[in-house]
Amino acid sequence: MQTPFIHNHQYNYIYKQAEFLLKTLRSVVDPKVLDTVRYTVSTNAVGIFDDLTLERKQLLEQLSTYATPHDVQLYLNQLQDYLIPYPQVTAKQIQKLFPKAKKLKLPNLESMDYAHTTYLRWIDIATSRLFIVYPHEGRFLGIEGRITPTNKKGYCMFCHRHQELGFYNVKTKANSADNFASMGQYVCMDDKACNESITEISMLEKFLLAAIK
Repeated sequence: MQTPFIHNHQYNYIYKQAEFLLKTLRSVVDPKVLDTVRYTVSTNAVGIFDDLTLERKQLLEQLSTYATPHDVQLYLNQLQDYLIPYPQVTAKQIQKLFPKAKKLKLPNLESMDYAHTTYLRWIDIATSRLFIVYPHEGRFLGIEGRITPTNKKGYCMFCHRHQELGFYNVKTKANSADNFASMGQYVCMDDKACNESITEISMLEKFLLAAIK
C-alpha cells in the first residue's frame, strides 16, 4: 500500500501543470520550447512540497515524460493513490463547532469525497448561511456566516478561479467581548467546484484564522 503524501490542493496544482503540458504538446513543435515546458512542469510539481524522498521526487518528475492525454490521465490516476484524505469527522464533532446554530443542517458525510476535499463546506439554503470546517494543526476549525449570491462570475478568494460568486460575511469578535465586527470576501457558490479548483491554502487559512480570533 502506498503512503499518502499529496494533499488535495497539491493534486489540483499538479493537475493544472498536466493541463499546461498537454496544451503545449498540442500547439508547439519546437523541441527547445517543449523541453523548457517539460522542465518547468516538473520543477513546479516538485516545488510545492517541502520535503520529498528521492522516490517521491522521481514520481512527480515523471509527469514531464508523457506525451499523450491517455498517458497523462493514467499518471494522474496513479497519483490518486497517494492522496491524503480529509480527516474523518463526525456529526457530533461538527455540532460542537457551531453550538449557537439552532437546528444545524449537517452535510452528507456519507457521500463526501474525502480524497478530494481541502475544506468541508456547505450552504444551508433556508438560512443563507455558509458553514466551513477545516482541519488545522490537529483540530477542526469551524466558522459560519451569511452568503449572498452576486449572480455574477469573478475570482474566488479561496481557489482563485473564475466562478459564480457569493459575498461571504462572517461576524468576528472585536476588542471587547461584548462587541462584534465583521469581515467578508467573495467566494465560490459551488462547494465542489471550489475544492476541485483550489491549488494553495494560504488565503483560506488566513481568512479562517482571522475569523475565529
